[in-house]
Amino acid sequence: MTQSDLGQAVGVSRQAIIAIEADQHDPSLDLAFKLAALFETEVETLFENPYRT
Repeated sequence: MTQSDLGQAVGVSRQAIIAIEADQHDPSLDLAFKLAALFETEVETLFENPYRT
């Protein structure tokens, strides 16, 4: 799947996907859930919780 395909599948631009992958942008909660649903996994699997100790 290309970054363009992924962005299109969840309703954001390719640039948004690039920024998320490069850890330059945190996705909204809505976008995080869309990505998790697309990959059939949990949000925690895709994104690290910075507040968990």
